Amino acid sequence: MLSTADGEIGRVLQRLRALSPRQHDAILHHLDLLLTGSLKDSLWTENCERAETARFGNDRVQRVWAYFEPDPIGPRALPPRPSTAAAARAALPVRAGLFVVTTAVLWFLALVADPAAALIELLVALGAGLTAAHFGRCWWYQEHQLKARNRESHFPHTSTAPTGDGFTSRVRHSFDYYFSTRVPHGFAPHAWLGHTAHIRNSLIAEIALLYRESRISVDRVNWLIRHLAEDARDRHNKGTLFDQRHQNQMMTAAKALCVAALLALAFAALALLGTVASGAGAAQVLLAILAAGGAVWSGRAAASSWLEARGEERRMVEETEAYQAQLTTRQVAYQKWKSFPDDTRPSELEMETWLNCDKTLFIDEALRHYQLTWRDPITHTILITPARPYKRGRVRGGPWRYSRYSFRLFLVTQDGVREVSTEFDFTDAKRGNDQRSNYRFDALSSVQVTERTHVGYDLELVLTNGSARNIRVKDADSHQLAPDENAQEITEINLNSAGFIHTFRLLEGIAADGKGWIERNNPNNLPPFRAVD
Repeated sequence: MLSTADGEIGRVLQRLRALSPRQHDAILHHLDLLLTGSLKDSLWTENCERAETARFGNDRVQRVWAYFEPDPIGPRALPPRPSTAAAARAALPVRAGLFVVTTAVLWFLALVADPAAALIELLVALGAGLTAAHFGRCWWYQEHQLKARNRESHFPHTSTAPTGDGFTSRVRHSFDYYFSTRVPHGFAPHAWLGHTAHIRNSLIAEIALLYRESRISVDRVNWLIRHLAEDARDRHNKGTLFDQRHQNQMMTAAKALCVAALLALAFAALALLGTVASGAGAAQVLLAILAAGGAVWSGRAAASSWLEARGEERRMVEETEAYQAQLTTRQVAYQKWKSFPDDTRPSELEMETWLNCDKTLFIDEALRHYQLTWRDPITHTILITPARPYKRGRVRGGPWRYSRYSFRLFLVTQDGVREVSTEFDFTDAKRGNDQRSNYRFDALSSVQVTERTHVGYDLELVLTNGSARNIRVKDADSHQLAPDENAQEITEINLNSAGFIHTFRLLEGIAADGKGWIERNNPNNLPPFRAVD
């Protein structure tokens, strides 16, 4: 076709268009390396038109993010704390028995001294004791739960807070971000953050404790943090976020009644001592005082064990119910979130198509900038590397794909090498940091590759009239592969996907041969090529 008249090109293109898309694209790619002249330019124009059409096809802008969304880790919740009821129940019989004995001695002495008064005082003491036990249990439980919640809310600031690898700091930053973006109506973000400081501290401690594991990224937990931020906003809208007034009122009333009952019990005990003193000798009075002291000490100890045992039983029931409800809610949120990126995530074919479109249009823009046609360059190569900061993702056995790329195009012409580089945001294909440079063949001194296992691959480009340029081709990824994946094989896939092999060989050949490289590789020096039916 090198000698074919331009009028015949249309017939060839028509026959190419009649092929299946897979054959059509493969042949165009192959012929692009062989053909010259107007046919090559026509094929390139058609290729650019297809790239412009498909560049944002299949809702690219709204779906690309899902490809880089990390696989969320499953839902977890804090299980109930271990119960101390067993130890309290074990100590209760001895303490309660001592209390019963000392109380019986005191009442017996009062009964001997004045039976009628002792009976009335005993009934008053029993009533006051039962009242104090009933309301004291509620008061004691609510107060201890409040203290426990306060300790948990300040947990991240204590010396026992998990730190080390900075996981807690990243969790805190994520909580601050999602709470500042999930704000109830009428709140400014900074005001909402201040309003929910204690809640966030408690949740930060919980998430850090549940998920602080080796190689667990905060990105995998962000779905839960986002859910908790939305839950806090919704509970505030319902008026239940800080609705402790009812519990506080109940605790205040129970405390008042308990204190009143304890005062009545104290007066009844004093009345019993008075009854003993009024009708008994000094020995009986001394015995009554000792019995009263023993009753106070043993009663307090028995009440403490009883309250702890009953309180722990109640706490275990409530925390178990709360744990099951919380875990169920988080499982629902997890399944809801996981299905969303799974349904949105682009396929490998779509990602590769979009990337190829970006490369094609980038090359076309560089050609137009230098006022070149597609037939003018002797050859070209494009190196695709990650541009920080980026997110990355991959399917099993596939290459890494990045949210931000650096494209570096080398156009080899008769006059030398023209290098154009730019950074791409893969989501919307917006560009920035464009750089251009030109140098002769003999200006390219050497090309070297540095492989560092725990860092990645670096390409070093050395010019005779400038300092060496280091290009990060690929970051290390061996620790992020599946156990049964071959690290070397995946590395080769990534290097080929980045265009590294072709780029390195091309630049290495130019650096070694200089101007002589053209004589052996210029397609215009090849013998005529004719298409055969």
